[in-house]
Amino acid sequence: MKPATMKYLHSAGGVIFRKTVAGFEAALIATKGKVIWTLPKGIIDKGEQPEAAAIREIREETGLTGKIVSPLDTKSYWFYLKNENIKYRKTVVYFLVEYVSGAICNVCPEVDEAQWFPMDDAMKKLSYKSDKEILHKAAELLEHYVQSMFKE
Repeated sequence: MKPATMKYLHSAGGVIFRKTVAGFEAALIATKGKVIWTLPKGIIDKGEQPEAAAIREIREETGLTGKIVSPLDTKSYWFYLKNENIKYRKTVVYFLVEYVSGAICNVCPEVDEAQWFPMDDAMKKLSYKSDKEILHKAAELLEHYVQSMFKE
């Protein structure tokens, strides 16, 4: 077999959150037969800014619209598609996104389900370590934001 072709992908996504009486919730998506729970994200289109891609992908994968509050982090990882013999290097830019409107709906064929979770439950539900690290950063930012509101 010939060596795998290498390709590079650039994506954007984020943690979309909302405030409830009990605290903050984050929306997650399920893929691969509802086995994998992850953060909404997707490919940045040619000429598109990462912020616009993140908002678009979150809307496409969850049905929710939001506004960017803050950048969170950038993560890169490799994956291999055996049937295509392609090794991908994917870099994802993540943002903290405040929920503005919309309702959870399954409009995207790549997503099996989208759902709101309290932050602690979302952390337990996530399948990937890198997503947990991103959600942890989001939770810290939200905690800092709440504390700063009550300092004065």
